[in-house]
Amino acid sequence: MTLYNRRKFLKTAGLATAGLISGSTVAATGANAPSPNQGASVIGLIAPKLDTVRVGFIGVGQRGIGHVKHFCHLEGVAIKAICDTDEKVLQRAVNAVTTQQLPAPTTYSGSEHAYKDMLARDDIDIVIISTPWKWHAPMAIDTMESGKHAFVEVPLALTVEECWQLVDTAERTQKNCMMMENVNYGRDELMVLNMVRQGLFGELLHGEAAYIHELRWQMKEIESKTGSWRTHWHTKRNGNLYPTHGLGPVSQYMNINRGDRFDYLTSMSSPALGRQLYAQREFAADHPRNQLNYINGDMSTTLIKTKLGRTIMVQHDTTTPRPYSRHNLIQGTNGVFAGFPNRIALEKGGTGDFHKWDTDMTHWYAKYDHPLWQRMGKEAERNGGHGGMDFLMLWRMVYCLRNGEALDQDVYDGAAWSVINILSEQSLNNRSNSVDIPDFTRGMWAHAKPLGIVG
Repeated sequence: MTLYNRRKFLKTAGLATAGLISGSTVAATGANAPSPNQGASVIGLIAPKLDTVRVGFIGVGQRGIGHVKHFCHLEGVAIKAICDTDEKVLQRAVNAVTTQQLPAPTTYSGSEHAYKDMLARDDIDIVIISTPWKWHAPMAIDTMESGKHAFVEVPLALTVEECWQLVDTAERTQKNCMMMENVNYGRDELMVLNMVRQGLFGELLHGEAAYIHELRWQMKEIESKTGSWRTHWHTKRNGNLYPTHGLGPVSQYMNINRGDRFDYLTSMSSPALGRQLYAQREFAADHPRNQLNYINGDMSTTLIKTKLGRTIMVQHDTTTPRPYSRHNLIQGTNGVFAGFPNRIALEKGGTGDFHKWDTDMTHWYAKYDHPLWQRMGKEAERNGGHGGMDFLMLWRMVYCLRNGEALDQDVYDGAAWSVINILSEQSLNNRSNSVDIPDFTRGMWAHAKPLGIVG
């Protein structure tokens, strides 16, 4: 919003009160209410500079091994230790390090809690957590309690209580807890952020975000790999199981937790048919996959209202046969950008005809490529990881830690984006009635600085 409109909103809504500005607890009731303050806000937290970022890894399976390989190519990094319950993938990760002529890291295994032995070390600064979802919050909390910064795969947490525990721990320990939302470092998402910051779309009104990715084939991963545990979430929860990939970029466009915040949501799901049909087709009648009761709707749709009155549609579908899409859309008073495929329509500053999509991105890349991508894009693409976004995210994390800069994402972002999972289920179970979204910043969003365009 413009400075004038934002000031007008704050005055009208009565948000700039002494208690709110000091970060005191927002009045709320019920399970979604905040806990008492545990320490100072970590918005804009700048940790002491690290000459060398000493890294430990928990979980080096399908996702974590990629992070290990990327860290081998980052300057100013020392890989000290790796933990995994699977000896085979653990050795694979060690080999990935030693193949690069780097010292072999110490390994930890043998039990689900072997990671705690690794956390007891005093020569690790940050821990990369790439484990099944149920372990994300407990491991991140233990990491911060051990005096280390936690970097966690998505989602950050699975309950409202876990979200608050993470916020409380980060504030009390003054340690970073960043959910590693890699999509925020994609070339297109960074470019759109730059466009938004330069006012190309005018005042922002509406966003759309999705994770539409047919993953039924993961049901054939029975004993190991992602499908061995992720499949079961379709039998436990009916809602948006995985909201953050699409929601992260749109939230940054809209300055969520940095001038605006999520207020409430309402959610619906389609029937849950696709996974049972797939199981009947691909497995024997007596196979365990055919004994499961798949309750998560094939398509989940959630609508979010923000404090500044904007709207966001968030969708999740990993079941139906359709092309991949993160449906990255941002609409303003001057026009719209939409992804998958990329296209732009503007009233002023575009082709002159906002009734037709401009699908040629050449001009837009040349003018609006984000400085981070201009600086590191070729290196990111060379190292790979979802088109380079993974490498760029890790490079940026290390850069901030070594140069005494605040991270681009904090614990409040991870909590706000992840909690949509839980609250979408709450809404769905109450005839899609609205559910309040907690203010994990405890009011500090109202005067936090927006994420800048950094180079």
